[in-house]
Amino acid sequence: MSDADLINELQTRGMRLVDPSAGMESRRGGAGPTDHKAVTVGDTTVMVPVHTAPAFDSPYLVQAPGADGLAEVTKSGVSLGQVRFPTRPRFYDLKTADGVDYWKIATLHSRDVLATTVLQTCIRYESRKKTCKFCSIGQSLAAGRTIAYKTPAQLAEVAKAAVELDGVKHMVMTTGTPAGKDRGAAVMAESAAAIKAAVDLPLQAQCEPPEEDAWHARMAEAGVDTLGMHLEAVTPEVRARIMPGKAQVSLEKYFSSFKAAVKVFGRGQVSTYILAGLGDTPEAILETSQELCKIGVYPFVVPFVPVSGTPLESHPAPGADFMAQILRPLSGMILRAGMSAESSKAGCAKCGACSALSVYEKLRAS
Repeated sequence: MSDADLINELQTRGMRLVDPSAGMESRRGGAGPTDHKAVTVGDTTVMVPVHTAPAFDSPYLVQAPGADGLAEVTKSGVSLGQVRFPTRPRFYDLKTADGVDYWKIATLHSRDVLATTVLQTCIRYESRKKTCKFCSIGQSLAAGRTIAYKTPAQLAEVAKAAVELDGVKHMVMTTGTPAGKDRGAAVMAESAAAIKAAVDLPLQAQCEPPEEDAWHARMAEAGVDTLGMHLEAVTPEVRARIMPGKAQVSLEKYFSSFKAAVKVFGRGQVSTYILAGLGDTPEAILETSQELCKIGVYPFVVPFVPVSGTPLESHPAPGADFMAQILRPLSGMILRAGMSAESSKAGCAKCGACSALSVYEKLRAS
């Protein structure tokens, strides 16, 4: 089994750990990739579900790491190879000048990526009729594992330490959507300016499309290197069913904002997150991805992971074959468009840990 196929299998089926405490601790609940654990397969570090319903029944069992840090992966008693868990980052042991644990401000994602949710509240999440049914942004806040708002000064302090102590290479900033026409762009710009004043670190900002396209240039001027505006689903019917509040921002508005953003950040430096397995067909995802590639937007397609405590916690994860139907042709589509995960400056596409897409790209490029 190739590394790409193994990663695809692990990300759709999850894995069971003989020693759940092994390696870097996993996340439960919260915004962004959650209920996962970072694991390195070959030279690639990816996020694999460990706390989801599919993972509890996964045929993939990971043994406790040996003294060399390597752990064997087996399926039905047959060895599939070895993986490694990243170690706990050193910056986690520190507190900010105002006494907040660094790990409540930002977390290490994958192996060398710093990730934070600047606003841990969202106007969509606060309404049952508007909430995105896959989202758990409020869970980590309710559990006391984070704070509602990370100030620019806090973000700058933690980012500087993560670079100096743990060799972090780039940073992802996402946010719950606040009230206001900027849809989070203002807090992204404010945060980026403070971080860039403290440390030279490539940054991705993520928000919904701002009502005014001028916000793209404002974010870039503040220090944002790449921009993520996430579709999640690609067809109107699935968007309306899965994320009724966010679906009020039309696909036409997204594509208009994508085109404006590419003029500011450049081809391949604007991306969108697409969750495969929510109801969109492979054909629909590939058709939309082709349109995105034409205008220079990187379509980062990942397998949907059902997160406990959300309305979709019992929704099935997509199968590995379903994902392969998308990722194999998509990798070629992206490369033909002159883009790649490797050439992205920062963010989800650059990291690639939540999908096997970048590994399929490397296979095609080799």
